[in-house]
Amino acid sequence: MSGDTSVESPWKYRGLVILAALLWSLSGLFVKSPLLRDIPLEARGPMLACYRALAAGIVLFPFVKRSAIRWRPGLIPLVLSFSVMNILFVTSMTLTSAAAAIFLECTATAWVALLSWLILRERLQRSMLLPLIGALAGITWIVAAEQVPGQVLGNLIALGSGLTYAALLVLLRLLKDENSTWLTALNHLAAGLLLLPWVITFDVALSTAQWTLIVLLGVIQMGLPYVLFAYSVKHISATEAVLISLMEPLLNPLWVWLFWSEAIDRSIVIGGSLILGGLLARVLLESRKRAALAVPD
Repeated sequence: MSGDTSVESPWKYRGLVILAALLWSLSGLFVKSPLLRDIPLEARGPMLACYRALAAGIVLFPFVKRSAIRWRPGLIPLVLSFSVMNILFVTSMTLTSAAAAIFLECTATAWVALLSWLILRERLQRSMLLPLIGALAGITWIVAAEQVPGQVLGNLIALGSGLTYAALLVLLRLLKDENSTWLTALNHLAAGLLLLPWVITFDVALSTAQWTLIVLLGVIQMGLPYVLFAYSVKHISATEAVLISLMEPLLNPLWVWLFWSEAIDRSIVIGGSLILGGLLARVLLESRKRAALAVPD
């Protein structure tokens, strides 16, 4: 009697989403590495944001079908939002802790609800109140507790990356009929090309080892996980995908602490817990609601 693979199959795709989340969580490990920290601070954020996006875009474009490539006016604000988000996130990580940078970017989910209400005129769902409250409480805790001037600026820039990420998500919804691989590849490649004229003005010569690490940052931390996630998310529920993806903000500061001994301040742990707790509560409530609706009377 042949074995039943119906139970094993979902775990294959869950495993690939876990791998994608693990790879996404490596951004802090790369950016905070001693080799890349040798790049002058004023040039580090723009250079890393530019070259990692170019590397990721080059990796992703072979997966784009020619028939999927088409022009839409909405691509302009989409590319600009992604480009700003990209440089803000990387720059914030060079100025503040990896934990603060990733947790503050995670507030994007809460801002999406507000932007969808303002721009798309969508009704604000009750289930979004917990992420909104958690985001506001977490932001207040992290920003108010920070005393180092440079890190305060980094926290504010990280918050800006969360806002621009939210704008990106809303614009992606407006372009939901477009091919997701095409949009992602375009965003990465355009983000790198937009920064390139500025980046080449820096009088900074990268070593072979630094170039290698930056290319790996783009390919392994940005390009490859997207391919894995896009392939797997079609075979598991959205709730599972979101829950697994929450590994990224949890693991990101952990890698930096383990490898580079960057301390995680207690205020960041508390603030991050409030932000992620709100997101987790919303996902679980939505899951229970869908399960209840699926039960026949």
